Amino acid sequence: MKHDAVQTYYGETLQGSADLQTNACCTAGEMPSHLKPILARLHDEVLARYYGCGLIAPAALKGMRILDLGCGAGRDVYALAAMVGETGAVVGVDMTPAQLEVARRHQAFHAEAFGFSKSNVEFHAGFIERLDDLELEPASFDIIVSNCVLNLATDKAAVLRGAHRLLKEGGEMYFSDVYADRRVPAALAEDEVLYGECLSGALYWNDFLTIAKAAGFGDPRRVEQRPLTIENPELEAKVAPIRFLSATYRLFKLAGLEPACEDYGQAVVYKGTLPDAPHAFALDDHHVIESGRVFPVCGNTWRMLAETRFAPHFDFIGDFSTHYGIFAGCGGDSPFNGLETPEPVTPAGGCCC
Repeated sequence: MKHDAVQTYYGETLQGSADLQTNACCTAGEMPSHLKPILARLHDEVLARYYGCGLIAPAALKGMRILDLGCGAGRDVYALAAMVGETGAVVGVDMTPAQLEVARRHQAFHAEAFGFSKSNVEFHAGFIERLDDLELEPASFDIIVSNCVLNLATDKAAVLRGAHRLLKEGGEMYFSDVYADRRVPAALAEDEVLYGECLSGALYWNDFLTIAKAAGFGDPRRVEQRPLTIENPELEAKVAPIRFLSATYRLFKLAGLEPACEDYGQAVVYKGTLPDAPHAFALDDHHVIESGRVFPVCGNTWRMLAETRFAPHFDFIGDFSTHYGIFAGCGGDSPFNGLETPEPVTPAGGCCC
């Protein structure tokens, strides 16, 4: 599937989200209450040209510099612009001229809607597989987001390598995309509708984890997922028996992450200071950290909190001076599994990895 076919599908074939033929490029679920008033201020044309599959608004965005890969008509760019505030900035990259035309047309509208003296967004035309070609400084972004676009990329590994290069140390890529339960046959990628609907270009989930780690993102963390039902009998028949899901991952650029969840006797206490998460902070789908509670963590989770923008919102207990092996409950392939030793005590919060 070539770039020009995707440009045609999103620039001409689709004139609005109602033209989609499946539910793959649709965001499902209840919108968080803090996002509703922000989206209500966005221009109607920008909202109508939205084709995402998830929510890409992580916590602690004030003052951040964010890059949106495959920004389309700019819905996520403008929503994030409101959240980073006038001291932050959001940059969008897309390869479809018709989409970028819509996005750029409404910069002044959104600056006024948010009460900013000037726009805090900019848009670049380009391919997300070739981020090096754009005038973007290495290590200049706190966060990189993407919403149902990686599956459309012709070289997915190149996208992740480029994202790693542009992130600051301690930054993260936080994105939603479509994944398959097996490798999708190459012949299906020639179907322009299946590809444009974010299905036949989807990565096998295990291949995604492999290329993410190879790009420098150790220990990928899944935030949430939902099955895709497609809801189009003709297209369902074409892809059967492959199953698809939409998932949100966060990938941290941290040099010290280890291949496994190692136990150093560490713990964290969430202060409850993030405005939209006073009672608990969700790092991923199995780390929901209640405020005020001591929460044991592995070394990788410790770094994801202590060496990123989240550090001011936590108290940290312990260090890396003593190693206790694999984090309790995350034994993996340890040769000591099954030996007659005392049962380890699983800490509050369960498995860390």
